[in-house]
Amino acid sequence: MEKMATQIVKPHSASPEALTARSMALVSCHSCGLLCRNPAMPVVENKVADASKPTLLCPRCGAVLHLRKPNSIRRTWALVLAAYIFYIPANVLPITTVVYVGKAQSDTIMSGVIYFLSTGMWPIGLIIFIASVFVPLVKLIILTFLLISVQRKSTRQLKERTRLYRLTEIVGRWSMVDIYVVTLLVALVHLGNLATIYAGPGAVFFGAVVVITLFAAESFDPRILWDIKESSDEDNRT
Repeated sequence: MEKMATQIVKPHSASPEALTARSMALVSCHSCGLLCRNPAMPVVENKVADASKPTLLCPRCGAVLHLRKPNSIRRTWALVLAAYIFYIPANVLPITTVVYVGKAQSDTIMSGVIYFLSTGMWPIGLIIFIASVFVPLVKLIILTFLLISVQRKSTRQLKERTRLYRLTEIVGRWSMVDIYVVTLLVALVHLGNLATIYAGPGAVFFGAVVVITLFAAESFDPRILWDIKESSDEDNRT
């Protein structure tokens, strides 16, 4: 049976170092951000007691409440591996095919970058390289590093790793620049036998990489990093 979680406004007697939402049986709504008390997780001696977990709804927006994102690690791993697989054809296959006066020329992302650099248009080439090659790869590497650190139960440099996760959320959307440019060119350049631009198969794979990495960053729950630290501190105290 569905239950409505109640909002919490009471203080807690634990030390400031021990005050966490999980230890106080609080859960944050993923939709509206309201901090709610979870009646299915009573606090016993500053720890969350084991209890049944019925479906809880946010009292403000009605969304289902979760202490942590369900299956965060497994879903993120699946998405990251899929992005790695699509990243290879995205950079090997042509992203555009230009037909100019009857002659067709196909370009990959890197060949386009090299063309702009060789013709003196290095600002455009640099933007395309950073947005289409560097950013997706770095984002995948960061997510892989975070996943491995969680599975190794590492408690080192938590603030730095949290900042890395925030970086992936901020810069990830800029990878859509190349797809946006290709879309505009394909839509606008239709000059018959004089010049026509077609989207290549690489554009499909690259678009898949961008979308999958966005979902991967969204599915990863950075609070798990701090849960490991909290559990480690509790074990040291006992």
